[in-house]
Amino acid sequence: MPPPTSDVQAFEAHATDADLDDLRARLAAARLPEAETVHGAGRWKQGVPLADLIDVVNYWRTGYQWRSFEERLNRIGQFRTRIDDLGIHFLHRRSPRADATPVILTHGWPDSIVRFIDVVDELADPKDADAPAFHVVVPSLPGFGYSDRPATTGWGTEKIAAAWVELMGRLGYDRFAAHGGDWGGNITTVLGGRFPQHVLGIHTTFAEAPPGVPADGLTAVERRWTEETRDFWRHRAAYAKQQATRPQTIGYSLVDSPVGLLAWILDKFAEWSDTQDSPFETISRDRVLDDVTLYWLTRTGASAARIYYESHNSLDPDLRVDVPSALTMYPRDVEKCPRPWAQERYRRIVRWRSPDAGGHFPSLEVPEYFVEDLREGLAAVLAADR
Repeated sequence: MPPPTSDVQAFEAHATDADLDDLRARLAAARLPEAETVHGAGRWKQGVPLADLIDVVNYWRTGYQWRSFEERLNRIGQFRTRIDDLGIHFLHRRSPRADATPVILTHGWPDSIVRFIDVVDELADPKDADAPAFHVVVPSLPGFGYSDRPATTGWGTEKIAAAWVELMGRLGYDRFAAHGGDWGGNITTVLGGRFPQHVLGIHTTFAEAPPGVPADGLTAVERRWTEETRDFWRHRAAYAKQQATRPQTIGYSLVDSPVGLLAWILDKFAEWSDTQDSPFETISRDRVLDDVTLYWLTRTGASAARIYYESHNSLDPDLRVDVPSALTMYPRDVEKCPRPWAQERYRRIVRWRSPDAGGHFPSLEVPEYFVEDLREGLAAVLAADR
C-alpha cells in the first residue's frame, strides 16, 4: 500500500478560552419564549419543549466539557487536505491489523463526525481477533466542522463523492469500502454508482429508489414504510424546505444564537431517534452537545445547511449501483425503502437487514449493534467482490 501524499497535514482541534467563555455568556443571557401549548404525550408536537431545552442549556453552560471531546478527536487522529481548492478535514484511524480494509464513513445533517466517534476504535482495532478490521476515514462534509466553508455553489453530493475518491487516494487507498447514512448515505450511493473502479462495495442505512417504481407486490410492512416516508416529507420536513431554499436566512440564527442552534438540531435528534420521549433515552447529552458545540465553534450552521440547497432531490434518477451493496433499514428512521424498490437502483444487494431497534443515528443510538451490522455487511460485500 503506497504511503499518504504530502498534501495531507496533521490537524489538532483547540477552541480558544475566549470562544468558550463567549458561548457560556450567550447561554446565560438567552431570551426564551413561553412554553409550548401542548402537553403530555404530545408535548414535542410543536418542537423542543421549553423545560427540556432549559435543562440542556443549563448543563451546556455549567457541566459540559468540550475539552474532553477535543482530546478524543486528537487521540483518534485528525488531518486536513485541500481538494478543488477547499480544505477538507477528516479523522483517520489506521488499523494495526495487516488484513484491514480501508473504509470511508460519511455523516449527514444535523450530525457531523460525531456520528461515528463511538465506533471508530472498535472498527479499526476490534477486541475480537476474528472480527474484520478497517482503516477508518471519517471526513467532515464541506461546510461542516473543521472543513472549509465553500464560497461558491457547486459542492453537491456528486462533487463530494469525487472528492472522497481523491481523498482516499491521497491516503494510499485506491480501493476501499464506503458507508453512510442521511446525506452520507446519498454520497455513498454516488460513490458506488460513479466510481466502481475504486469502491469495493457499500453499506448504507439510506436507499432511494428511482422514481416511478410500482407499489404492486409490496408486503404490508413495506407499504407502511412508504406511507411513513410520505407522511414525513409532507408534514415534518419544513426544515429541509427551509434549508433547500433559504439556508442563508436560517443561517443567521444558527450562527448567532447557541440556543437557536441547539433547538434546531435537538428537535431532529428527538424526532428521528428510536425513543418514546427524549433523545437522551439512547444518546447522551454529552454526545448531542459535542455535535452542537462543534457546529457552534466552527460557525457552520449556515454553511452546513447549504448541502440541502446544493443537493435536495438531486440524486440522478438513472444512477445505478452495481458494486456489492449491504443495506440496513432501521425501524425508526425517517425514510425506509422497500427492498423491491431498492433493488431497482442497487442491483447487487448481498445483504439486507431490518433490525428491531434503532433510528436515524444508529451509530449513536445502538453502537454495538451498528458495529456488528456494519462488519457483517462489509464482510458480505468484500466476499462478493472477490
